Amino acid sequence: MAQSGNAASIKVQQRYTQQVLVNDRKSYLITKRMIDIIGALIGLIALSWLFLIVAVLIKLEDPKGPVFFKQIRVGKDGKQFYMYKFRSMVTDAEAKLQELLKYNEVSGAMFKMKNDPRVTKVGKFIRKTSIDELPQLWNVLKGDMSLVGPRPPLPREVEQYTEYDKQRLLVTPGCTGLWQVSARNSVGFKEMVELDLHYIRNQSILFDLKIIIKTVFVLFGSKHAF
Repeated sequence: MAQSGNAASIKVQQRYTQQVLVNDRKSYLITKRMIDIIGALIGLIALSWLFLIVAVLIKLEDPKGPVFFKQIRVGKDGKQFYMYKFRSMVTDAEAKLQELLKYNEVSGAMFKMKNDPRVTKVGKFIRKTSIDELPQLWNVLKGDMSLVGPRPPLPREVEQYTEYDKQRLLVTPGCTGLWQVSARNSVGFKEMVELDLHYIRNQSILFDLKIIIKTVFVLFGSKHAF
């Protein structure tokens, strides 16, 4: 029994130290980038009417605040960039974050709070339906992000990463990914890392397309989104 327990312990230890191999085949990377550009262009054009409606609603609720929110995120190989979203919180949300950290409902190097008081009424709806994420299609066109990949973390989150966790940064971050379509906020940080690394280990065009199709259903409202 003791030997069995030691073997299980060794397997768990190996799991959290195993080096991830990235799919760097040119054929995959070129095809993925073409899908990103075409998909982002189609999305921006086809959803332009929705962009306008959301912009009007945000301004009606808070005329003095901006429509879009930009935030520094960490991308591939640790490169920082500005990620764009529709603003779903009050204008001084970042300043109020420190006093809310003790209410964090997700374990590890992330902050999530189901009833975050900083979220506006419009913000609750666009976050629930993931509409707030749509401006990231511009990030995809720029090449900062891909349609599919690990979510780009905040610099303060990366500061808490282990060397194992940093393997999330080996590929271009995405608008959606395996974590978002399978568990999202219902799992902790370690589980999210494992889902992201599973995606990286198994990257393929077919896998990307499956995640994109699943994301369509998430846009209609995931019970785990907040």
